[in-house]
Amino acid sequence: MSEPDSLPRRGRGIYLLPNLFTTAGLFAGFFAIIAASQGRFAAACIAIFVAGILDGIDGRVARLTNTQSEFGVQYDSLADLVSFGMAPALVMYHWSLLAMRLDGPTLGKIGWLGAFLYAACAALRLARFNSQVATVDKRYFVGLASPAAAGVMASFVWTCHELRLVGEDLRYAALAVTIVCGLLMVSRVRYTSFKGSGSGPKADRVPFVTLVIAVGVLIALWIDPPKTLLAASVAYALSGPVLWLMRRRGGVGEAAP
Repeated sequence: MSEPDSLPRRGRGIYLLPNLFTTAGLFAGFFAIIAASQGRFAAACIAIFVAGILDGIDGRVARLTNTQSEFGVQYDSLADLVSFGMAPALVMYHWSLLAMRLDGPTLGKIGWLGAFLYAACAALRLARFNSQVATVDKRYFVGLASPAAAGVMASFVWTCHELRLVGEDLRYAALAVTIVCGLLMVSRVRYTSFKGSGSGPKADRVPFVTLVIAVGVLIALWIDPPKTLLAASVAYALSGPVLWLMRRRGGVGEAAP
């Protein structure tokens, strides 16, 4: 009689291993917010990149161990909102956008509203991704992925901080970076996902040149992490609009008689 009663209880648990990685990523994002509020900007930016690494690991672990779950998907999205939405916005705000108030109360409001715009766009990007995940081409992201946008924000702050550039002096550049990253997340521009093509055993395969590029990036990271991350993240963020313009020009050319 006890066996049927025990079966439903097993379904109420959650898979521990992938959610541990998600929790660790959430912790890194929360730590970035705390560190930024204390003026420890290098540590805050590093924490955001650690969250990005953990975000890539948790999904892989779930697939390898066959522990995917709807709970894990929703939990991962909430953690991403903190790590790649709130954390980059607040790091940029504390480093630079807070200084917008030096130009008057109106521009001071624009500073924190710019940070809010980025956080709101990250939330909208994640919600759109979750609602379309079953229908979109897995080879592409629609809009700049939130971890990539966070990478641009964090690497910009980290590089400037390492070069001893003062955020107060770069507040307008910081505002522009924040707004552009936010709008790219909610745009319809396509970005390659580096996930290969199709489904099945070859779904995760990527071109050989990707491995060569990855090796080069790892070497550059060892030499100068902040500048390498800034160059790589900006290049990826620009790749979407550049490819969109190339496709549009190609389409116009093909339509011409």
